[in-house]
This record gives sequence, structure tokens and C-alpha cells, in this order.
Amino acid sequence: MDKHDETNVDNWVDDRLAALSPDSNWQPNETRARAQLRELAGRPGNASGRRKWTWAAASTIAAGLCVLAFPAPRAVAQRLWVPCVEACQGLWLGVVDVVRVAAPAPDFTARSSSGLEVRLSDYKGKVALLNFWASWCPPCRTEMPWFSEFQQTYGSQGLAVIGVSLADVWPVPAVSMDTSKILYPLVVGHEDLAKRYGVTSLPATLLIDRQGRIVAQHVGIVSRKDYEKEIVQLLAK
Repeated sequence: MDKHDETNVDNWVDDRLAALSPDSNWQPNETRARAQLRELAGRPGNASGRRKWTWAAASTIAAGLCVLAFPAPRAVAQRLWVPCVEACQGLWLGVVDVVRVAAPAPDFTARSSSGLEVRLSDYKGKVALLNFWASWCPPCRTEMPWFSEFQQTYGSQGLAVIGVSLADVWPVPAVSMDTSKILYPLVVGHEDLAKRYGVTSLPATLLIDRQGRIVAQHVGIVSRKDYEKEIVQLLAK
């Protein structure tokens, strides 16, 4: 991506976030957000595929700014959604942040949406995909059907998918959504757990090998193909 384009996106996001002080009278302008990112996507040198992702970024940023306009969810959104602006901005424009750590995954116990206790250490010997998400996060909702397909396809080979919901209270999530087709456990997380895993943006997904070590950490949305490739490689070890 052209450095000029990148600077414009950074400045636009900074301007929007600077307006979100507690005493601000600013109101979200979805039309303007879409128009500015459409202008960026239409400049010479930008591929048509990138325009599609830029439109997706516009929708997510505009939706998130609308969330921030209301006092009730603002505290949660400032902790988890605002940092995602920078991550999503880069990811939708073609930059994927992958951190390989090879460190032991912190154990935890959490209660699932069905009321059952889920303990990470019970999955040792399996390849675990640990996904931090929230119902109000559009990229999170995009990934969930993929993860269900992975669980269905590779579960018999030793894959275990766990979704950790942040800023949601079950059985009623912050944003209405159908979870009946989710084929893996959804547990309620908390801020301390997010800190232990270094999660500051959503979605955040970690791949844990059969020995319980974090071998990859993805910040933001990643392609289905890339996820599946990593899963297959880990299952083969």
C-alpha cells in the first residue's frame, strides 16, 4: 500500500478517536466514514480485492464508532474495540499480524454458555484453537462459522476449538446472534484472562500445540485458508 494512503488512514482514525472524550458532542457519521474509505480504495494502484476489504473496514469502523457514542458500552469498547481500529485497519488493507511465541498457554477454567465448566488443561494432547471474541465485533462473527467447520472436519483428528467471549454476558450476548450452529464451546472470559494472554484487540486467536504451547497468535481477522493450513500442520506433528 502507498505510504500516502497509509498516512491518510492513520490520520482519519486518529481524528475520529480523538473526538471520543467523555465530554465530546461528536456523533458518528457512517456516511462520511464510508465515503472517505471509498475514496481511498478507488485511487490508482489499489487492487480491486483491496477495495472490497476497505468497504468491510468502513462498515466495521462506522459500527464501532456508533457503539462508542453510547455511554453504557463505552468503557468496554475503549478497552477492546478502540485498539482493534489500528489492527483492523492494517489487516483489511492487506497486513496480517502473526506472533509466534512457543510459550506455555496459561491454564484457566471458565463456564460455557450451556453452564458447563471448561478447563484448558483438559485439552492437552490436542491442538487447541483459542479464539477471543465479542458479539458486537463483526470480524469475530465472520470467523465463527469457519471455526465450526474446522471443529467438525478436524475434531476427530485432535482439534479442539474454544471461543472465549469478552464483554458479553450469557445467555444474552451484547448483540443478538444465533449461536445454535456453533459447534464448539463458548465460554465467558474476563479482563484478567485477556491480560494473561496479552489480548488487547478483537478478534484474537491463538493456536496451541499438543504439548500446551502457544505456537501462533493472530490479531484481527485472518483468511480461512491460512487458519486451515496452520491447523493441518499442527495436527500432523
